[in-house]
Amino acid sequence: MEIADALTFARTTRESVLVTIKGDGRPQLSNVWHHVGTDGLIRVSITADRAKYRNLARDPWAAFHITRADFGAYAVLEGQVDLTPVVAAAHDATADALVAHYRTIVGEHDDWEDFRRAQVEQRRVLVACTPTHAYGMLPPAG
Repeated sequence: MEIADALTFARTTRESVLVTIKGDGRPQLSNVWHHVGTDGLIRVSITADRAKYRNLARDPWAAFHITRADFGAYAVLEGQVDLTPVVAAAHDATADALVAHYRTIVGEHDDWEDFRRAQVEQRRVLVACTPTHAYGMLPPAG
Protein backbone atom coordinates (compact mmCIF):
# COMPACT_ATOMS: atom_id res chain seq x y z
CA MET A 1 0.00 0.00 0.00
CA GLU A 2 1.25 3.45 -0.87
CA ILE A 3 1.67 5.89 2.01
CA ALA A 4 -0.32 8.52 0.09
CA ASP A 5 -3.30 6.15 -0.21
CA ALA A 6 -3.16 5.31 3.50
CA LEU A 7 -3.00 9.03 4.38
CA THR A 8 -6.01 9.73 2.17
CA PHE A 9 -7.90 7.01 4.03
CA ALA A 10 -6.71 8.35 7.41
CA ARG A 11 -8.19 11.74 6.49
CA THR A 12 -11.68 10.16 6.37
CA THR A 13 -11.80 9.90 10.17
CA ARG A 14 -10.15 11.32 13.25
CA GLU A 15 -10.39 8.10 15.25
CA SER A 16 -7.51 5.65 15.31
CA VAL A 17 -5.51 3.34 17.52
CA LEU A 18 -2.01 4.54 18.38
CA VAL A 19 0.54 1.79 18.87
CA THR A 20 3.75 2.44 20.82
CA ILE A 21 6.39 0.07 22.17
CA LYS A 22 6.65 -0.59 25.90
CA GLY A 23 9.99 -1.01 27.63
CA ASP A 24 9.64 -4.79 27.47
CA GLY A 25 9.21 -4.67 23.68
CA ARG A 26 5.50 -5.44 23.64
CA PRO A 27 2.96 -3.10 22.04
CA GLN A 28 0.85 -0.62 23.98
CA LEU A 29 -2.35 0.53 22.24
CA SER A 30 -4.44 3.64 22.87
CA ASN A 31 -7.53 5.05 21.20
CA VAL A 32 -6.74 8.58 19.98
CA TRP A 33 -8.08 11.35 17.77
CA HIS A 34 -5.60 12.08 15.01
CA HIS A 35 -5.30 14.67 12.29
CA VAL A 36 -3.40 14.31 9.02
CA GLY A 37 -1.97 17.65 7.98
CA THR A 38 -1.39 18.88 4.45
CA ASP A 39 2.29 18.19 5.20
CA GLY A 40 1.50 14.45 5.49
CA LEU A 41 2.26 14.31 9.21
CA ILE A 42 -0.13 12.57 11.57
CA ARG A 43 -0.63 14.54 14.77
CA VAL A 44 -2.16 13.58 18.08
CA SER A 45 -2.32 15.28 21.47
CA ILE A 46 -1.27 13.19 24.47
CA THR A 47 -0.44 13.78 28.13
CA ALA A 48 3.06 13.43 29.56
CA ASP A 49 1.79 11.33 32.46
CA ARG A 50 0.67 8.37 30.34
CA ALA A 51 2.47 5.28 29.11
CA LYS A 52 2.31 6.30 25.46
CA TYR A 53 4.35 9.44 26.21
CA ARG A 54 7.01 7.50 28.12
CA ASN A 55 7.11 4.92 25.32
CA LEU A 56 7.51 7.57 22.60
CA ALA A 57 10.12 9.50 24.57
CA ARG A 58 12.16 6.29 24.89
CA ASP A 59 11.50 4.90 21.39
CA PRO A 60 10.23 7.54 18.93
CA TRP A 61 8.30 5.12 16.70
CA ALA A 62 4.54 4.72 16.38
CA ALA A 63 1.87 3.10 14.26
CA PHE A 64 -1.68 4.27 13.66
CA HIS A 65 -4.40 1.75 12.86
CA ILE A 66 -7.33 3.37 11.06
CA THR A 67 -10.51 1.50 10.12
CA ARG A 68 -14.03 2.16 8.90
CA ALA A 69 -17.17 1.76 11.00
CA ASP A 70 -18.14 -1.34 8.99
CA PHE A 71 -14.67 -2.84 9.59
CA GLY A 72 -14.40 -3.47 5.84
CA ALA A 73 -11.20 -1.54 5.23
CA TYR A 74 -8.15 -0.50 7.22
CA ALA A 75 -4.77 1.13 6.93
CA VAL A 76 -1.77 1.10 9.21
CA LEU A 77 0.74 3.91 9.03
CA GLU A 78 4.08 3.46 10.79
CA GLY A 79 6.79 6.04 11.29
CA GLN A 80 9.14 8.07 13.39
CA VAL A 81 7.70 10.64 15.78
CA ASP A 82 8.70 14.00 17.12
CA LEU A 83 7.37 15.27 20.43
CA THR A 84 6.91 18.88 21.36
CA PRO A 85 8.07 19.89 24.80
CA VAL A 86 5.47 19.40 27.50
CA VAL A 87 3.33 22.55 27.52
CA ALA A 88 4.66 24.72 30.35
CA ALA A 89 2.73 27.99 29.96
CA ALA A 90 -0.62 28.96 28.49
CA HIS A 91 1.00 30.93 25.67
CA ASP A 92 4.16 28.97 24.89
CA ALA A 93 4.86 27.41 21.48
CA THR A 94 3.44 24.03 22.52
CA ALA A 95 0.19 25.64 23.70
CA ASP A 96 -0.07 27.43 20.34
CA ALA A 97 0.48 24.13 18.50
CA LEU A 98 -2.18 22.43 20.64
CA VAL A 99 -4.67 25.22 19.83
CA ALA A 100 -3.99 24.77 16.11
CA HIS A 101 -4.38 20.99 16.46
CA TYR A 102 -7.69 21.32 18.32
CA ARG A 103 -9.00 23.72 15.68
CA THR A 104 -8.26 21.23 12.89
CA ILE A 105 -10.05 18.38 14.68
CA VAL A 106 -12.93 20.02 16.53
CA GLY A 107 -13.13 23.67 15.46
CA GLU A 108 -13.40 26.72 17.65
CA HIS A 109 -13.41 26.46 21.43
CA ASP A 110 -15.80 28.47 23.63
CA ASP A 111 -12.97 29.74 25.85
CA TRP A 112 -9.43 29.56 24.47
CA GLU A 113 -7.87 30.83 27.70
CA ASP A 114 -9.54 28.02 29.62
CA PHE A 115 -8.41 25.54 26.96
CA ARG A 116 -4.81 26.78 27.24
CA ARG A 117 -4.88 26.52 31.06
CA ALA A 118 -6.23 22.97 30.78
CA GLN A 119 -3.41 21.99 28.42
CA VAL A 120 -0.86 23.11 31.02
CA GLU A 121 -2.70 21.34 33.86
CA GLN A 122 -2.91 18.12 31.80
CA ARG A 123 0.75 18.40 30.77
CA ARG A 124 -0.11 18.00 27.07
CA VAL A 125 2.32 17.19 24.29
CA LEU A 126 1.78 17.20 20.53
CA VAL A 127 3.04 14.13 18.68
CA ALA A 128 3.90 14.42 14.98
CA CYS A 129 4.46 11.16 13.10
CA THR A 130 6.23 11.05 9.75
CA PRO A 131 4.89 7.93 8.00
CA THR A 132 7.59 5.70 6.51
CA HIS A 133 5.57 2.53 5.87
CA ALA A 134 1.93 1.67 5.22
CA TYR A 135 -0.08 -1.49 4.81
CA GLY A 136 -3.68 -2.59 5.01
CA MET A 137 -6.71 -3.31 2.90
CA LEU A 138 -8.57 -0.52 1.14
CA PRO A 139 -11.49 -0.87 -1.24
CA PRO A 140 -10.68 -0.44 -4.93
CA ALA A 141 -10.93 3.13 -6.21
CA GLY A 142 -14.00 3.91 -8.21
